[in-house]
Amino acid sequence: MAADTTTRTYVIDKAHSEATFQVRHLVTKVRGRFTDFEGTIAADEANPARSSVKVTIQAASVDTSQPDRDAHLRSADFFSADQFPALSFVSASIAPAGGDTYQVTGDLTIRGVTKRIVVPVAFLGKAKDPWGNERAGFEAEFTLNRKDFGLTWNAALETGGFLVGDEVKV
Repeated sequence: MAADTTTRTYVIDKAHSEATFQVRHLVTKVRGRFTDFEGTIAADEANPARSSVKVTIQAASVDTSQPDRDAHLRSADFFSADQFPALSFVSASIAPAGGDTYQVTGDLTIRGVTKRIVVPVAFLGKAKDPWGNERAGFEAEFTLNRKDFGLTWNAALETGGFLVGDEVKV
């Protein structure tokens, strides 16, 4: 049996990658990021449906540039990072969506709750770095409802509405 030579495994390069989010807060948007994450993309160029993605993010690495808010996000009100230290995404299927875009369906786990989601992913290309290593670029952006994952804390505003929005852009 011949070895599978069409699949190439890429390891997420944290120096050139980011895991960011934004959510409505009061009358503006709060932007944040996670600083500790890792993952792999097993890419089969000849048959993209045979490709796969795995990403793990450490909940305690949340950073919104406000230490008090970050501590609150790590608490039981939000990520409960002591009890649920990792957020993860594991693909189940990948389907071409035209051009260099793909629909990646997989299981997203946050705070111990797993939901099947579809993530649109764009392949940005590949190139050799100055040291001869092949690099590939991908970009994904999607929106989720934080309450679907048990992140339900909020505070009512005296002017109506709530302090934190439900929709989070990732």
